[in-house]
Amino acid sequence: MCFTDKLHEECGVFGLASPLGSDIHAAYETFTGLFALQHRGQEACGIAVNDTGVISCYKNTGMVLDVFNDERLASLKGTSAIGHVRYSTTGDDNAVNAQPIAVTHYKGNLAVTHNGNLTNAAELRLLIEQDGGIFHSTTDSETIAYTIVRERLKSTSIEEAVRRSMHIIQGAYSLLVMSPRKMIAARDPNGFRPLVIGTLDGNYIFASETCAIDAVGGTYLRDVKPGEIVIVEDGLIRSMHSGIETPQTFCSFEYIYFSRPDSILEGVGVDYARRLMGRALAKESGVDADMVAGVPDSGLSAACGYADESGIPHGTAFIKNKYIGRTFIQPSQGQRERSVNLKLNPLLSNVKGKRIVLIDDSIVRGTTSARIVRSLREAGAKEVHMRISAPPFLYPCYFGTDVPDKKLLIANNHTVQETAEIIGADSLAYLSEDALKKILNEAGVGVCTACFSGNYPIEPPQDGCKNMFEKKIQVE
Repeated sequence: MCFTDKLHEECGVFGLASPLGSDIHAAYETFTGLFALQHRGQEACGIAVNDTGVISCYKNTGMVLDVFNDERLASLKGTSAIGHVRYSTTGDDNAVNAQPIAVTHYKGNLAVTHNGNLTNAAELRLLIEQDGGIFHSTTDSETIAYTIVRERLKSTSIEEAVRRSMHIIQGAYSLLVMSPRKMIAARDPNGFRPLVIGTLDGNYIFASETCAIDAVGGTYLRDVKPGEIVIVEDGLIRSMHSGIETPQTFCSFEYIYFSRPDSILEGVGVDYARRLMGRALAKESGVDADMVAGVPDSGLSAACGYADESGIPHGTAFIKNKYIGRTFIQPSQGQRERSVNLKLNPLLSNVKGKRIVLIDDSIVRGTTSARIVRSLREAGAKEVHMRISAPPFLYPCYFGTDVPDKKLLIANNHTVQETAEIIGADSLAYLSEDALKKILNEAGVGVCTACFSGNYPIEPPQDGCKNMFEKKIQVE
């Protein structure tokens, strides 16, 4: 795999549960919800619909607007639907790995979508293969689908099968499971990845973020709790618990970078949390400057907080080309570098002769930060002081965030001063882990900071390779 210098979003899920016989066209609403979640994954997408018990699915590589048009959506008739946008943390980025995963089994049919990453996927897959199971993809999501089906054959209901499966699978997962009569949302006991509940005209919505509920005109109700299983059947909603109790370790990077600033997660506004991080950063590492500016888009809220706390005027240093895709989608390093140049262009009139505090959410390898700092220098900036609204990345993530091996992380191989020199900044400072935890813990959110501390809340897998299930014939 070729890693870029920005972290990758994981995936996004969306589901609309409406009673059989409803006149709602669930595919259109799901399309809108997925479009609002496009930032979470741009490799592939898909929608599965339930038409009076018959589940059909369409998925392909590409972004939502590329995969679905009016004709395709019109053909997906049904009153309930689940959808998925994908960035691959396990499995390659080809069409066979797109979701939802729709299967037919002895007791019926179902479709599954998954956001997260299992830590015991390799062991489970081997057991299933040894028992005669045949896999069509290289994702851990298919392992989840297989596990649910196997447990369904031994259970009296689909929700019981999901509950039993949660005692088998390990790691990060926010699931949507659609059967002929029910839709089920389930979240891992640690609550690593987000999953929220909303309503729309008396129907129920599940989504990775509240921005997707807003996009379809729905109303946010609450988050699915860690370890909770929520069932919608015949227009009625109920809940049960998996029976697995463990402290919550929500991914802190959902607040720092992944989620849209207009989303609310665990009752906390993402924009609000980022502003608090910017304020804390100003307290910890203030510097004299003429302007505070954020790197679009995830650095903007933190930059506002930094400016408010420091009293330094907030300004715009870069104009973002909103018509270009995410830089990590580009296949070669040269193309990615050109994409960065196309994506962010310095605003000369604002930066020339200025001492600038530049706020970004992270530094992974340092190459993107170096290009951004260099572009400000070339535009006439007098000084560039880089401030990062997250602690330094020192360890890989195994729970659905594509933090690479630590030998590729600049902070793991260089001091802060050395990193500042490498990226060409006059100074560099990160938000402390203590400040980050304090902000989120005071908001009542227990968080995972393993990528900063190495303290993993659950045992990481022995083989954390993204393409662990890709096999090649051995040539002798």
